[in-house]
Amino acid sequence: MRGGSGKTTLSLGLLRALRDKGLSVVSFKKGPDYIDAGWLSIASGKPCYNLDPFLIGEKNILPSFLAHSKGADLAIIEGNRGIFDGMDLEGSQSTARLAKMLKAPVILILDATKMTRTGAALVLGVKKFEPGLSLGGVVLNQIAGKRHETILRQAIEHYTGVPVIGAIPRFKAKLSERHMGLVPFHEHPGMEEAVGEAKKLVTQSVDLDKVLKIARKAPRLDRSLPKLKKARPSGIRIGVLKDSAFQFYYPENLEALRGEGAELLEVSPLLKKTAELPDIDALYIGGGFPETHALPLSKNKSFLNSLKDKIEEGLPVYAECGGLMYLGESLLLNGRKFEMAGVFPYSFALEERPVAHGYSIAECTTGKNPFYEKGAVLHGHEFHYSRPVKEVPNKEGAAKPLFTLKMKRGTGIEGGRDGLTYKNCFATYTHTHALGSPGWAKGMIEAARGYKARQG
Repeated sequence: MRGGSGKTTLSLGLLRALRDKGLSVVSFKKGPDYIDAGWLSIASGKPCYNLDPFLIGEKNILPSFLAHSKGADLAIIEGNRGIFDGMDLEGSQSTARLAKMLKAPVILILDATKMTRTGAALVLGVKKFEPGLSLGGVVLNQIAGKRHETILRQAIEHYTGVPVIGAIPRFKAKLSERHMGLVPFHEHPGMEEAVGEAKKLVTQSVDLDKVLKIARKAPRLDRSLPKLKKARPSGIRIGVLKDSAFQFYYPENLEALRGEGAELLEVSPLLKKTAELPDIDALYIGGGFPETHALPLSKNKSFLNSLKDKIEEGLPVYAECGGLMYLGESLLLNGRKFEMAGVFPYSFALEERPVAHGYSIAECTTGKNPFYEKGAVLHGHEFHYSRPVKEVPNKEGAAKPLFTLKMKRGTGIEGGRDGLTYKNCFATYTHTHALGSPGWAKGMIEAARGYKARQG
């Protein structure tokens, strides 16, 4: 119904409960979110894929859904924000529009705190607001007691005809939060306990048979998909910094690199034994939380020096958000300075409120970008609390990094610009999705192939 109404808890509980019943369940997340998607993947035991019309384009929604739900008994899509909340007056890119694209029935979760008959008015409004939406059932959340549930259930079913298929009592969530939403599952000390609690809550409060009955009412979709070419090994090795500090990767981005024949090597600079980069032809550094791992990251000097030396040699590096921060001079946190790679003359300070949050559009304004051609337009999103601080002047004689992206929508790094580029290293606040940027993987492979050839 709205952000914070309990969608993630319900989705986690349903996924784990149905999985434990022996069903093969795949999950999707509407929107650009990484953290919720990570939790959904833990509950289902399979990767969670993002369905976001802005990021990947409407034409890719159905093919992505069909490809990634193939062979599953059931697909559960967690919406985002309120069901009709989109980017404009018409509600474009809303959860409701996504549901209609996929002809998917909707289960509405309603936060019923201090509410009785008004719940019926809200459900009736959802049912009638946008033609073509299939509202299959309602789950009540934060129910105060049996009497509260009875009044709400009777009112909703009497005035709207929509069945109430569950009523979740008031509870204290075990999914703790911090500055960017839920604590990622990588860092949650009671990950399995939290998912198990969601399963228990949903199993006791929601009629799973009715959920399955609603799902079975979904009409058949056109399942014709283009045949995929089998990837041939390219001999290209791409490193991926992947651990609890760097965890924001869309599965499709990694799939796209493998689809171009690349071998991916996961690397963690948090591990003491990781003293230097392995033998690779390019490096991908995703977003995440370098700020919560600042001390161990800064202590691994040998890895930081190895990374900087390789960048000086021309190693292609693609870094997003947290990766950008890692490539700066330092992180400034609570009056302390933690040295980072020092590739770009910026430090990064953490604010209490988001510095940028939302969809972004950026245009590549120069041919000196190692991954994108001039004129390429990127649809992405930004979500960060960090602020760049230019406190380190460029060293005399050193090449200055260039801004190679102009923000047409969004904040970027500085002055409406994004995409800091130095030699073959590119770092940006903008997160992009491979399905919406089909040239991204090819750009990575071409840059890696060029570097490999120069190395002999």
